[in-house]
Amino acid sequence: MFVRIKGKEPNRYLQIVENHREGKRTVQRVLATLGRVDQLTAHGEVDILLKSLSRFATQVQVIEGYRQGSLEAGTMQLIGPDLVFGRLWRQLGLDQILSRRLQDRHFEFSVERAIYLTVLHRLFESGSDRAADKWGRDVQVPGSDNLGLHHLYRAMRWLGNHKDDVEESLFHHRRDLFTELSLAFFDTTSIYFEGHGGESLGKFGFSKDHRPDRRQMIVGAVLTGEGQPVCCELWPGNLSDAKALLPVVDRLRRRFDLQQVCWVADRGMISQTTMQELQDRGLQYILGGRLRRQREIREQVLGRPGRYQQVADNLKVKEVWVESRRYIICLNPLEAAKDAADRQAILKTLAERLKQGAKGIIGNRGYRRFLKIEKGAVHLDPARIEAEARFDGKYVLCTNTTLPAAEVARQYKRLYLVERFFRATKSLLDTRPVFHQWDATIRGHVFCSFLALVLLDELQRRLRSRGWELSWSDIRQDLLALAEVEVRQEDQLYFLRTALQGCAGKVLQAVGVKIPAPVRPKENSVVPKDTRAHITN
Repeated sequence: MFVRIKGKEPNRYLQIVENHREGKRTVQRVLATLGRVDQLTAHGEVDILLKSLSRFATQVQVIEGYRQGSLEAGTMQLIGPDLVFGRLWRQLGLDQILSRRLQDRHFEFSVERAIYLTVLHRLFESGSDRAADKWGRDVQVPGSDNLGLHHLYRAMRWLGNHKDDVEESLFHHRRDLFTELSLAFFDTTSIYFEGHGGESLGKFGFSKDHRPDRRQMIVGAVLTGEGQPVCCELWPGNLSDAKALLPVVDRLRRRFDLQQVCWVADRGMISQTTMQELQDRGLQYILGGRLRRQREIREQVLGRPGRYQQVADNLKVKEVWVESRRYIICLNPLEAAKDAADRQAILKTLAERLKQGAKGIIGNRGYRRFLKIEKGAVHLDPARIEAEARFDGKYVLCTNTTLPAAEVARQYKRLYLVERFFRATKSLLDTRPVFHQWDATIRGHVFCSFLALVLLDELQRRLRSRGWELSWSDIRQDLLALAEVEVRQEDQLYFLRTALQGCAGKVLQAVGVKIPAPVRPKENSVVPKDTRAHITN
């Protein structure tokens, strides 16, 4: 039943109409004609009618009472985060995966709810478990009412001890998404600690966070060719990247039964031993090479003549064979021009500094590569400058695949998927620094960030499938604006929902969540007479 206007000016009439079916058709039937619109409006009769009808409309009364400030207001809880990610959590099977792992344990609290709360907190606010405990008080997370900080700590330790089991179950639950897994992207990063860094994970090593004064651990991530997270691996912080790839390959083949996968990894992974081991395992690879550190690449590959093949406006490739090893030289003309300009700026500054004396210059690595010391004198070395120019805009790949050179370059460039993953882990989810003292708790802490990114990746895929490119910052802000406030009208408690902001409606639609009603009664919430002066908080 609804109201419509019929006719043309000045004879426009206000009618009450209902829809009903006649056979296979839906037709409208006029129940009453209230009068001419201009006359009803002029005499205020529409307002009188609405006020009269509102006595029978509870929702209207509650909304209007709250707007006028005549209703008592209680707590407000954010409902947007759980509406979206709670559904994704269930659809990915994470609630069942964790519950099955916990069925033989008899915790006095819900570990699954504690983990979910921590993951949700990582997505929207991040910080420590202590911060998650406080944040959870203002957010609707069903089943988390009785959780305390000590429960979150215990949940993190349990999760760290069962990380591999959860990863494998999640992988098999989504197996249909990975049936064509033919590419695996792998890269590593470092995460530093405040404190000792657990029992064995925290070690001093090369810090990618530029914090050599802090103990750290190494975190590796494996993504599919489409950028979907498969797993994360953790090692002590003194492990080099060159030693990381093979153990990961062997573990993933064993854990996930991934036999025929081409591995794509960055230049820190390449070594003759690594390539030979992958070859012996019958695996294909695309590995980035170290231009300056690997003599074969520096002298034989880059020095080989030949024409480049144009792949794109900013990419040219050339194939080079050294014995049985296949290399692909990739040239980015825009980067080459930038490198040349940067070098000229350095040389200009260096020339001015040399006029003032060589003191302080020799110790500068950026300057030293252009200098030559001869008979106590320091001057620019044209040979070194020319040699440095050979690297402008170039990177070299080593591969044993039969893919065309252009395709090898394209796939390697997609390693940005892993780099984007790590940026999200470190900045978006603020995983670092880590304060925990036990290895298992540390693993659980980092794995929560991984699970958060799995949920975020799933949400973004669903949005893209509908043609919506929405930034996470907008999604986060608009979901945090979606809340319910508790109010009381006479003896009944109600929840009033705030209006949807920005892209919140699209996000709810993408995950298949129905928009909550503007007003809903609180179940079993009739206020006893002796407590009417108070509202539940």
